[in-house]
Amino acid sequence: MSLARAEFFMKLIIAIVNNDDAHFVNTGLTSEGFQVTKVSSTGGFLLNGNSTFFVGVDDNRVGRAVEIIKAHSKKRVKSIPFSSVSGTTDAVAPANADICIGGATLFIMDVEKFMHF
Repeated sequence: MSLARAEFFMKLIIAIVNNDDAHFVNTGLTSEGFQVTKVSSTGGFLLNGNSTFFVGVDDNRVGRAVEIIKAHSKKRVKSIPFSSVSGTTDAVAPANADICIGGATLFIMDVEKFMHF
C-alpha cells in the first residue's frame, strides 16, 4: 500500500462538463499527462447529460488544467418549450425560450490525504 500525505500540495478538481464537450476535455487533459476519472451525470434543470471529471492535480498545475477545461467547454443556446421553464401552459406565452447551456462548473479543493493501492 502506498500512502502519501499531500500537505496541501495537491488539489482535486471536480469539473462538470456538457457531454458534447466531454471527449475534447478528456483528450486535452490526458494528452498533457493529467490523470482523469470521468463519471456520467445528469443536470437537474433540463436533465441534460453531463460528464463529471475528477482530476488530482499538483498545486503548480491547477492553472493549466483549468485552461484546458475552459478551452474545450463551450456555452450554447438551446431553445426549449416555454412551459418547461415557467411551469405554465398559458396560451399567450411564447412557444419557446432560449437558455444558455454548456460551459463547465469547477470545484477546486485541497487534498488532505492521497492513497493509491
